[in-house]
Amino acid sequence: MAVNLVNVEAVSKVYGTRALLDGVSLGVSEGDRIGVVGRNGDGKTTLIRMIAKLEEADQGRVTHSGGLRLGVLTQHDSLDPAATVRHEVIGDRADHEWAGDAKVRDVLTGLFGGLDLPGFPQGLDTVIGPLSGGERRRIALAQLLIAEQDLVVLDEPTNHLDVEGIAWLARHLRARRSALVCVTHDRWFLDQVCTRMWDVQRGEVREYEGGYSDYVFARAERERIAATEEAKRQNLMRKELAWLRRGAPARTSKPRYRIEAANALIADVPPVRDSSELMKFANARLGKTVLEMEDVTVTAGPKTLIKHLTWQLGPGDRIGLVGVNGAGKTSLLRALADAAYSGGEKQPAAGRVVVGKTVRLAYLSQDVTELPPQLRVLEAVQQVRDRVDLGKGREMTAGQLCEQFGFGKEKQWTPVGDLSGGERRRLQLLRLLMDEPNVLFLDEPTNDLDIETLTQLEDLLDGWPGSMVVISHDRFFIERTTDRTFALLGDATLRMLPRGIEEYLERREKMVEAAAPAPAAASPAREKSAGDARAAKKELQKVERQLDKVAEKEAKLHARIAENATDFAKVAELDAELRALAGQREELETRWLELAEDA
Repeated sequence: MAVNLVNVEAVSKVYGTRALLDGVSLGVSEGDRIGVVGRNGDGKTTLIRMIAKLEEADQGRVTHSGGLRLGVLTQHDSLDPAATVRHEVIGDRADHEWAGDAKVRDVLTGLFGGLDLPGFPQGLDTVIGPLSGGERRRIALAQLLIAEQDLVVLDEPTNHLDVEGIAWLARHLRARRSALVCVTHDRWFLDQVCTRMWDVQRGEVREYEGGYSDYVFARAERERIAATEEAKRQNLMRKELAWLRRGAPARTSKPRYRIEAANALIADVPPVRDSSELMKFANARLGKTVLEMEDVTVTAGPKTLIKHLTWQLGPGDRIGLVGVNGAGKTSLLRALADAAYSGGEKQPAAGRVVVGKTVRLAYLSQDVTELPPQLRVLEAVQQVRDRVDLGKGREMTAGQLCEQFGFGKEKQWTPVGDLSGGERRRLQLLRLLMDEPNVLFLDEPTNDLDIETLTQLEDLLDGWPGSMVVISHDRFFIERTTDRTFALLGDATLRMLPRGIEEYLERREKMVEAAAPAPAAASPAREKSAGDARAAKKELQKVERQLDKVAEKEAKLHARIAENATDFAKVAELDAELRALAGQREELETRWLELAEDA
């Protein structure tokens, strides 16, 4: 019989006038792998912090079994900024000792790409203080996974990991003997790792057996039985269920419901997308030419990212773009966006981008555009326009679209300055869609969004008639919203992947194996003179100082844009400066990566 590790007994937690948790009772046993889902702000993080005893309950109690070894990854690490990566992750273990430990080797290779931490200025001896938030988070995760625990509690562990890193982490957690409680919006990850789900909503926590897909089946069935009106049966969760059954067969890890029952449940639900109808509408809006690249070369400073690319984005194309960090995904989108926004005047380093005459591009970058903090949510949307045409006779007001994006009637009057990072991301995307674009570029659109908001966004994009390119590490979102996948594998070429992300991971694995030197030849191949290494380290420090200066200038420009929000000419001028700085930053980051390898 499994030993009980944590008991949560009649726990309640109130913030202000709102009860996040109300009389919740749960347990975590040996071998449990529990995924926690729910809307942002509904209490997921509060629940796991109380399980880890990082936060006290207002009522009820949380008890741990005697001698429980607990590992926790929170959204804010407690790493010593003056310490080195070696000190925080390896401790005082000798090199021959930790290098002979299979778990340490697996964690360092899986999270950092190698035992010598390629990409970090001084490898394991890099000081933590100057590192980015994403790098610090990977260090905190490595520190946790190398230790031995009975229970691991993780809050958004896939943040700042690429597709390969997420796939590795899923394999690693499945192989661990420790129990797991994990908050994440990555639905593929939940399906791969979890055997139970906790759904946190309106003060309650409901338990479901199985991974994310099994949870969707069970929740849809529960809502079907409870529904008293036909309208309720046509909710977003049912549409996602249709996707799970039709769009990606055999996704469920442990099917517990009869296939016949599931098919009956969705018998009258239309296909997720009517591709032919959308294609007709996209042709009408865009014509035959959207964006065409002819023998294009994309560079970042001295580095050539993409060479002699001839490729086109046609009307109604829905493309997923994946690739290794630094391969040029964002640079490719920027090259296309520059040409589109300038009407074809701004062209890449070599080659030509042809822009269709009717193209109206909306580009969601990774940087959240700051709006005046006193502006209300609804006002920020109405600044763009009051109504939006979604095609096929569908029209929505700014308020209706706000509600679809999770901004209820009260929330619509919240000042922008009071929104969370995820809510600002939602508002940014909402404003883009409100401008009725016919071409969408989405660069990591899932950052900071909870699962319910993601399903609402996916539902909206299902009926959106236009051309779309999505960069994302969320493979569920890529599979759900796009029809074809292309990859940049780091060899300056763009390849179509007929089998999607699974094929991408297979190709990357083969490339890594092919690049690995034979053991006997490894040392001579990697030798560099001490003088070369010193020179590289010296230039690295110089590049880092330049990056700090660029970051300061970007922060000041963001502040000036917020101050001059009503002066559109001034905002356009400042935005041009910001784009130029972004180009400088990308060049410096590329040079930094090259120097890190030499150093």
